[in-house]
Amino acid sequence: MAARRRLGRRFGWLWAAYAVSAYGSGVGFGAFPLIAVVVLHAGPAEVSLLSAMGPAVGALIALPLGPWVEFRRKRPVMIAMDLARFAALMSVPVAYALGRIGFAHLLVVSAVVAASKIAFNAAGGATLKAIVRPDDLLIANARLESTTWSSTALGPPLGGAAVGVLGPVTTVVADALSHLLSALGIVLMGGREERPRRSGPGRIRAGDLLDGWRHILTHPGLRALYANNLLVAGLIMSTEPLLAVLLLRDLGFPPWQYGLAFAAPCIGGLIGSRLAHRVVARYGRPRVLRVAGTLRAVWLIGLAFVPPGIPGLALVMALELAIIVNMSLYNPVVATYRLEHTPRERVARTLSAWSIGNSVSIALCTALAGLLADATGPRTALTVAGLLMLATPLLLPRRNHGAAR
Repeated sequence: MAARRRLGRRFGWLWAAYAVSAYGSGVGFGAFPLIAVVVLHAGPAEVSLLSAMGPAVGALIALPLGPWVEFRRKRPVMIAMDLARFAALMSVPVAYALGRIGFAHLLVVSAVVAASKIAFNAAGGATLKAIVRPDDLLIANARLESTTWSSTALGPPLGGAAVGVLGPVTTVVADALSHLLSALGIVLMGGREERPRRSGPGRIRAGDLLDGWRHILTHPGLRALYANNLLVAGLIMSTEPLLAVLLLRDLGFPPWQYGLAFAAPCIGGLIGSRLAHRVVARYGRPRVLRVAGTLRAVWLIGLAFVPPGIPGLALVMALELAIIVNMSLYNPVVATYRLEHTPRERVARTLSAWSIGNSVSIALCTALAGLLADATGPRTALTVAGLLMLATPLLLPRRNHGAAR
């Protein structure tokens, strides 16, 4: 019954906009590392630098965006961020066609896309809390989570095939157009949105920049989940460029197999996200967070032992499936807890702080992993990431920290 519950027309358009953007990003999954390896002939350190610097610079740009988003109407912000991503991404195929594409260009585009995504997600989270009843937040977040994984399941194989037939920047075009369609979906949401009012001065103050972190760090449950999320996100994402080098360069996987290795296991994301509401109803949120948060951490180290050929492809798919089933069960529960325990007037700043912390952690872990891989090889770096991942369950909260505020 929960899976079929209607959440209203406005959520329907928000979900549609999210879906088209997610599917575009799924098609473009790994596009920049692929371009760096295939077109620019980059090595492990350069590919990791590309994956690290974009989110890091994007997080720096996004730092003042949290308060800026908080005190503005959210739909125009989301539309503007979609259009910014469209323009930035479309510059890549244009530069490629002119023979002017370069490493610095990819870094700039990656940073703009990362900053725009942070601002979009902050505005989108605030919008979700405003248009969905509190009792339906977990269902709404689970639907968004299932869309993320279904888009990742279908997008990379299509992207890999498109790259093989039409060239390395094809998927970037698809990603760019998806943000244009997402902006249209936000326009079609309709509804009246009051401009948020602030009690203090009209200008953004230094305290506003830190208010999201202040809320997270003074809330025991959010603080524990945030610390866990920083390390998990950084370690998991640091493996993406390492695997791109290992699979594409060292083991000679064709692009379509590289995409399939990450796409097929995403079926597990549909399973976990669809079960989230029923599992939480039966076992309770604290237990689900502890168990799923632990089970998602034990498989990453296996990626260091991937052999060549079909056995390697099968191993990557099996490990990713185990990780994704538990991630997709865990993520909507955390997203709902975060919205429930954040006052409406702080949602954008809290979500922005959460995303910025993620981006910085991903950048730092990716850069360190790239340096280690450049010195010792991608397998050693994957082993270190996997061992550190095993310690992340120690950061999970051990008890329920009060009712929603």
